[in-house]
Amino acid sequence: MRTFQRPAGAADTGSRSRCDLGRGMILASNRACQPRAASAWQKEMAEAIGSPQALVAALGLDPSIASAAHGAAQMFRLRVPWSYVRRMRRGDPNDPLLRQVLPVADEQMEHPGFLADPLAEQGAVAAPALLRKYRGRALLIATSACAVHCRYCFRREFPYAEQVDAPRWHEALAHIERDPGIEEVILSGGDPLSLSDVRLTALTRALASVPHLRRLRVHTRLPVVLPSRVDAGLTAWLAGLAWPAIIVLHANHANEIDDEVRDACGRLRAAGATLLNQSVLLRAVNDDAAALAALSVRLFEAGVLPYYLHLLDRVRGTMHFEVAEERARQIAGELAALLPGYLVPRLVRERAGAPAKVPLPPRLPR
Repeated sequence: MRTFQRPAGAADTGSRSRCDLGRGMILASNRACQPRAASAWQKEMAEAIGSPQALVAALGLDPSIASAAHGAAQMFRLRVPWSYVRRMRRGDPNDPLLRQVLPVADEQMEHPGFLADPLAEQGAVAAPALLRKYRGRALLIATSACAVHCRYCFRREFPYAEQVDAPRWHEALAHIERDPGIEEVILSGGDPLSLSDVRLTALTRALASVPHLRRLRVHTRLPVVLPSRVDAGLTAWLAGLAWPAIIVLHANHANEIDDEVRDACGRLRAAGATLLNQSVLLRAVNDDAAALAALSVRLFEAGVLPYYLHLLDRVRGTMHFEVAEERARQIAGELAALLPGYLVPRLVRERAGAPAKVPLPPRLPR
């Protein structure tokens, strides 16, 4: 094995902005936007912890942990909001929430089969910031910004500067408008809810002019890691959409779902959104049927249905999170034996070029 280096990630896109529309098209260039006062959630996002030293100190951990994290944080920087940190156990270096965000030296090791683009997304680019992977759907990379940098992120090396930051939104929207086979647009990123309400409104107004769109899906982690994002402005945006909205959250452990997250989910539902959750099966985080069962129950109590349980996408620097497929099927079988079917997420793996997620049948206990 050898270490690898990669360029620093793209800078976060600005979210405190007012954007203009031209004949139904959003202008992505920041030159077209005028600054606005930051909202509470934007201030909280801006104040996120950005160094291993600060995170380790906040949790009362051994300072040597921060020293070991330094190299990996240089390659893919740490970012985590205080609201998420407050749910971690102080003094516990193995806390399952901490493990998702703390850089570790293992990330610097290169292993066969772990790639910069494990899902071959560069081959699925149909227009700048627009991916076509599955029939009837188009995935729009709305921003490079996230409130939290998950260490297992499969887009940790995505070339955002070549896609999102180019002032060429009109090409993506024009592609969607030209293809009547696209019935659903998926807003992804980064995290699309890191955009301001004004920019979200501008984008969805442009999409509303496309007659063949029937659904809007939003893939987001913000209501989980930064529940203050679900404010009156966001719920007004949701309530005013032209289509049914499906919000796919991303939570991996029951400890992520506290009262603030439950309240945020309630506000999203009240605005008319259907809430689903997808998790990633991660070694030493949730690779246990009891932990996954607790997550499903807590999600359901928050009005969220478990949707997918993903095997790790084998992006470079994440091998230490991988759970073997056979073990994953065993865990899925144990989970199915614990819960009613509507609380059991489907175990899947995404394979580059496949026409759908590949389901993996659970191995039921005897």
